[in-house]
Amino acid sequence: MVEYLKIVYARGRQVLDARGNPTLEATVTVRNCVNGELTEGRVIVPNGTDQKIDCEAVKSAAQNIEKCLQEPLAGTEVTDQRRIDHILMETGGREGQSGLGTNTLLSVSLACADAAAKALHIPLYRYLGGVQGQILPTPMMNIINGGAHASNALDVQEFMIVPVGADSISQGIQWGCEIYHTLKKILSDRGLATDVGDEGGFAPRLSTEIEAIDFIMEAIQTAGFAPGREVRISLDIAAGTWKGSGTDDYCMPKQKRCYSSEELIQEREDLVLKYPVYSLEDPLGPDDWEGWLELTRRLEKSTLLVGDALFAVSPGRLKQGIEMGVANAVLIKPGRIGTLTETIEAVQLAKEHGYRTILSHRSGESEDSFIADLAVALNTGLIKTGAPSRGERTAKYNQLLRIEEELYGGADIC
Repeated sequence: MVEYLKIVYARGRQVLDARGNPTLEATVTVRNCVNGELTEGRVIVPNGTDQKIDCEAVKSAAQNIEKCLQEPLAGTEVTDQRRIDHILMETGGREGQSGLGTNTLLSVSLACADAAAKALHIPLYRYLGGVQGQILPTPMMNIINGGAHASNALDVQEFMIVPVGADSISQGIQWGCEIYHTLKKILSDRGLATDVGDEGGFAPRLSTEIEAIDFIMEAIQTAGFAPGREVRISLDIAAGTWKGSGTDDYCMPKQKRCYSSEELIQEREDLVLKYPVYSLEDPLGPDDWEGWLELTRRLEKSTLLVGDALFAVSPGRLKQGIEMGVANAVLIKPGRIGTLTETIEAVQLAKEHGYRTILSHRSGESEDSFIADLAVALNTGLIKTGAPSRGERTAKYNQLLRIEEELYGGADIC
């Protein structure tokens, strides 16, 4: 490797996410040793739904980037991502997790990649994926929020639409926008609120998940699309938050309905038979391995069964799931992993064993659009980044439209 793009400076700062909470931004400065040019890479990391936001902790993390990471990274070739991430993990291990947690390491790891792409004057997706990074992902758009993302009575966390019949990302985004606005009108006409939740989806006060799905089906058809053939429905159930007791493995925290594992599996199977369900994310809890095995046996041929909390993007848990044959898709959240190298390895491991991969945002997002480039670079095929609403969500969609234009000429979305 020819080394001439050297890291000279790394620093952090506290910024705001879209919910007004503090989050971490890392900046990495690189010097071109041939012409002396300085280039700055910059990335904001998101916050999760269940993440406790501590202003002082974020400030401390920002300070620790310069205090603990600058010296080990100084002089490192910025294009040597694996070496950079090894340094980050090794330093993080020495310093402990109090100040160098996942967000700290991830922010610097991604900022190095951003700096490298800018220093080389090539698009980020091209730098990350080379000539093979060229598949635009199908968007999974969250249009009704529930669970921890909204203050309504819905225990299912996300109700999404997936434009499976669209010919391009621009057409998929256009379809999603049309359905989103149609749903808003339908809800408004019925006297229901059209305020939005954390991820930009509407948060009406509905009584059951079936009522929410029926509204979405109506919006799809009213907008002129064929449910199942052109647009399908995905649910992030987040059943890991439905803690039960005794003979009841699961109890909905809002509606107080309780189920055994078998009863919940049967309910999901009935749902898939009745509606054009594309995927079910975390339909069971992360420790219900036997339930997952049975659900996979029943539904794997018709539905994507997505492990988020199930795998927690942990190599050990993912390998266990692969060995058992549970689920058939993995949700990839870089913020849960630690570095860019580990994120890439998680995607590769899943693909090698026939699992679909979905690159995902988090609930406390920012205007940063890194994951849009990463989804294209890694050819994940699917991306989950919220509703076609709110700037922190549309930033990712807009970046995908730019990438489509660079790769294929693009198209207008209206």
